[in-house]
Amino acid sequence: MPPTRFSAAEYAAGVLAGNRVALSRAITLVESTLPSDQALAQQVLQTVLPHTGRALRLGITGVPGVGKSTFIEALGLHVVEQLGKKLAVLAVDPSSPRGGGSILGDKTRMPQLAAHAHAFIRPSPSSGSLGGVARATREALLLCEAAGHEVIFVETVGVGQSETTVHGLVDFFLLLMLAGAGDELQGLKRGIMEMADALLITKADQGNETAARRARREYQNALHLFPPAASGWYPPVLLTSAVAGTGIAEVWEMLENYQAQTQANGFWQERRRQQQLQWLHQSIRQALESRFYGEPGVRERLPAIQQAVAAGEMTPFAAAQELLGL
Repeated sequence: MPPTRFSAAEYAAGVLAGNRVALSRAITLVESTLPSDQALAQQVLQTVLPHTGRALRLGITGVPGVGKSTFIEALGLHVVEQLGKKLAVLAVDPSSPRGGGSILGDKTRMPQLAAHAHAFIRPSPSSGSLGGVARATREALLLCEAAGHEVIFVETVGVGQSETTVHGLVDFFLLLMLAGAGDELQGLKRGIMEMADALLITKADQGNETAARRARREYQNALHLFPPAASGWYPPVLLTSAVAGTGIAEVWEMLENYQAQTQANGFWQERRRQQQLQWLHQSIRQALESRFYGEPGVRERLPAIQQAVAAGEMTPFAAAQELLGL
């Protein structure tokens, strides 16, 4: 039996009422690649758009084994239980199939948070290009805001370019790091550190406290080498133990301080505006690329031209010009 087809007004009404089932169905709709679903999804998003933009959007990334799922559950429980706020947790995961590192692929990694009435956990699409997955995640974020979620966590599951993508989705970018795992600065991409609004040393417990404090000093010294951020905010380095529950309240206090400072100097609002424009141009590029490869002439000539380029018989530039001229 085919699933029930709702109208845009019905989807929007369910989302705005905070109905979790309606929210899940609306997110499934925006993740669909069917043209009819995409058209309907855009109608839903346009309807709920005035009710978006009020949440605090936090991006979270970290090296494998850093304990992202444990930290997200600890901070998430603080948000929903201590602060009484509604929380949504989303992921950006361009891998296919999704690897075992995904906290969202298995909600048992966050059993308490997953069971909480004020928490909504949603994995990213299980496959697809980073651009497509990121678009779906951004639109899911808007739907969660429209449904009344006051805090949104966006977690990177993949590696590399996904950090840049998540940075373009959020207000604050948090980088989780381990201490005592060799040379802490070795192999850490400068670009990721430059994007971070704060560094968090995890697992600062069970005899690891000395190594954590040493790592904090090393990171603080490294951050001094970077140029000042346009926000006027100097990225702090904090210690936390999600297991012991230490440092969690301090992380939230830091987020509130950042929000107050950057809203006062206008950076918060400007960052949101720039992100909107970035996604406009990204959407244009994706639409043009999709339209280009969908052209009958391109589909017919592409295999032969790809073979010619691979064999060194044609330059990539000349090949592109020929395809664009079709």
